[in-house]
Amino acid sequence: MKRLPAVLTTATCLALAAPSAGPYPLEGYESTGIRRLLGLRLAQQGLVQDSRLPKGALLGLADVDLRLLGRRNFDPPPPDSELTKRLVDILGAEADRYGVAVLDLSDQEHVRYAEHRGDYRQNVGSVGKLVVALGLFQALADTWPDVEQRRKVLRETKVTADEFSQTDHHTVRFFDPVAKTVTRRSIRIGDQGSLYEFVDWMLSPSSNSAAGMVMREAMLIRQFGTAYSVSEAQIARFFMETPIPARTALFEKTFLEPVTRNGLDLELLKQGSIFTHGGKLKVPGSGESYGCARELARYLVRLEEGRLVDEFSSREIKRLLYLTERRIRYAASPALAESAVYFKSGSLFECEKEPGFTCIPYAGNVKNFMNSVAIVEHPAGDRRLYYMVTLVSNVLRKNS
Repeated sequence: MKRLPAVLTTATCLALAAPSAGPYPLEGYESTGIRRLLGLRLAQQGLVQDSRLPKGALLGLADVDLRLLGRRNFDPPPPDSELTKRLVDILGAEADRYGVAVLDLSDQEHVRYAEHRGDYRQNVGSVGKLVVALGLFQALADTWPDVEQRRKVLRETKVTADEFSQTDHHTVRFFDPVAKTVTRRSIRIGDQGSLYEFVDWMLSPSSNSAAGMVMREAMLIRQFGTAYSVSEAQIARFFMETPIPARTALFEKTFLEPVTRNGLDLELLKQGSIFTHGGKLKVPGSGESYGCARELARYLVRLEEGRLVDEFSSREIKRLLYLTERRIRYAASPALAESAVYFKSGSLFECEKEPGFTCIPYAGNVKNFMNSVAIVEHPAGDRRLYYMVTLVSNVLRKNS
């Protein structure tokens, strides 16, 4: 019972989550080539001027691993009535504006699960980038069964930002290993990085520009197979000459089919469009996007079991969700300073004129979607507490 307050506090704090900071263990530079990791590692040594990280963000590569490999085919148990009641009590009068699931795995012989409105479905914003990651890694595995070849494609493919990247206000980290300087700005047409780096930018500062490019690359892998990567001229010609229905069909094969192939319910979790306006002009997509707390919890469970595509893909997605940059909002809580946090959040708000109301970010009066998923291991490297929380909310007129 002593750990329940931490679990329940997490559930309420997740409503405050904004787009997440940067993932992947700092040791990962050598295997991934993600330059941001080298910059942050040097910053911890005082050799580069950049963020200093809390203890929980400093795990080595081997310590960021899957925790349910020995429990394949595990699904959350039926909701615990006592834990669910305490959860609803914490949410208070606005409980019915939330959908939340809490899975406490600290004692794996006595797993506890609570949910409130677990099947409530809404647009989950940037949390949908989890589906993009799934689609990319499924395409990689189908094209190159050999894991080392997949690593090579992720590390060595050079991606050049085009219209699929435009536009987005989120900034990303550009680290120059020679000059040892860090620049933060939004992605511009012509910017280059490896495929690994674009995935990192998509899941770290939650760049929609990077997500648009990752979605482009995943579709190109599906289209060209082992002939990938292809020239920018070939890419432009493909999207210009391919009929729109065929582009939509390619989108569905890339991002919808993997959801069902990996045991998830497409009626409860779907990313139906590209994250940028420029990308939508190229590929119209396939309808609405949505998720719910229960299905997002099932995504995290399958991740930890190594069942999202395969063990390599699941492990890489988890490492890409590991917070190793400046922590913000929920993840910035002092209580989590020594915790390893694997995190993704997303928001979407809309306002209309209303007497006495001033529209501000994350406080819409028409809709105010705040969505988060988290795996917490506390303390990092020990994991006396190990739990998952997924949340969707629509609390109007205030930052919930």
